[in-house]
Amino acid sequence: MMGIQPQEDSNPFDSSPKFAHSEMSQAVQPQENLNPFDIAKQQFNQAADLLGLDSSMRAILVNPKRQLIVSVPVKMDDGTINVYQGYRVQHNVARGPAKGGIRYHPQVTLDEVRALASWMTWKCATVNIPYGGGKGGVCVDPRQLSQGELERLTRRYATEIAPIIGKHIDIPAPDVYTNEQTMAWIMDTISMITGGSQLAVVTGKPVSLGGSVGRSEATARGCQFVVREACKLLGIELAGARVAVQGYGNAGSIAARLLHQDGARIIAASDTRGGAFNPNGLDPVDVLRHKAETGSVTGYPGADSITNKELLALECEVLIPAALENQITLANASDVKARIVAEAANGPVTPGADRVLHDKGVFSIPDILANAGGVTVSYFEWVQDQYSFFWEDEEVNRYLEKIMIKAFHEVLQKTQEHKVDMRTGAYCLAVHRVAEATRVRGIFP
Repeated sequence: MMGIQPQEDSNPFDSSPKFAHSEMSQAVQPQENLNPFDIAKQQFNQAADLLGLDSSMRAILVNPKRQLIVSVPVKMDDGTINVYQGYRVQHNVARGPAKGGIRYHPQVTLDEVRALASWMTWKCATVNIPYGGGKGGVCVDPRQLSQGELERLTRRYATEIAPIIGKHIDIPAPDVYTNEQTMAWIMDTISMITGGSQLAVVTGKPVSLGGSVGRSEATARGCQFVVREACKLLGIELAGARVAVQGYGNAGSIAARLLHQDGARIIAASDTRGGAFNPNGLDPVDVLRHKAETGSVTGYPGADSITNKELLALECEVLIPAALENQITLANASDVKARIVAEAANGPVTPGADRVLHDKGVFSIPDILANAGGVTVSYFEWVQDQYSFFWEDEEVNRYLEKIMIKAFHEVLQKTQEHKVDMRTGAYCLAVHRVAEATRVRGIFP
């Protein structure tokens, strides 16, 4: 089996409805469209309505600029050939080259990649870094591949998407079940094709190969910064605040550790197999050690077992969904008791659930803000690679904190201006920036 650690837990969680009252359990479950690209378009349209965008601008901004579907043949260790389907979508490049991760997951679809690419467009615009949005993926279960098979898959996929990626065109990064080793293979593959080292063609690389210090913690650290600001805004003392984390991969486990260092009490953590709960608090570092040794956070000593849907319904100050899309839906949003929901994952809350949470008074920090720390430090890495001048940890974290705090308050201002929730406020800020760049650039030819 491969020795790769996922960026985030990458199996869908059981987020089936959990009703508090028996009579509700007999009711018909709410129906909503969970297609991720339809959700992304709905979120865009809400902001477009508030901004008064005309139909032409809407058509330009809602549709992906370029969509590539590739076949990825891989020679397996036993000599057979398996063919996987891969994607790379560039949603928008009005503000700069496309930017976005590559995920390996057995449920990757074109619509999911389209949605993720569009979310990257708005995420980069929210924190005001000069990128557009892109995303890629291969429909594969990487846990079933050896290290050699994984490398051959990665190199062939990189070769297939090579015509549309490059440091000024589209810059991939790690995502679900990919990591810095994956990026090193892609960088080397593109370098072999072009005949020269292309350090800036990807970000999230090993530091020894042009990666940036602070990149592995960046998504979680950015989440930490905005959670701090939300706590200040709501008058919540972070020291002692109860935090529940769904998804104990890269983003979730590091967010738990960083908030624990701020004095927060990590009361629950979960992964694809289930969770661990202790109202008196968990040691997030020790929970990660237990997961590394056993394959799951479940069974952690001194903690009760808990399901993912039970974790989402815990009494807490801060809930961090750090797994995949569509975890909080119309079916379970009414069960959420957190005061703050900070989306370390992409698309974990559906539009219908957004309305429920907003009506309940839950303060939601949307994905395009809460998890933008990763792409922000990827931008720092890209800049460092092009100048061959590398920064220290303190410098990276200082710039990241400045950008995240500024973005939080700009989103908050739009939220208050339009009298909407934070997600819609963030979209208003981001869509306006991309629309303005599109208007100024014009249409060629």
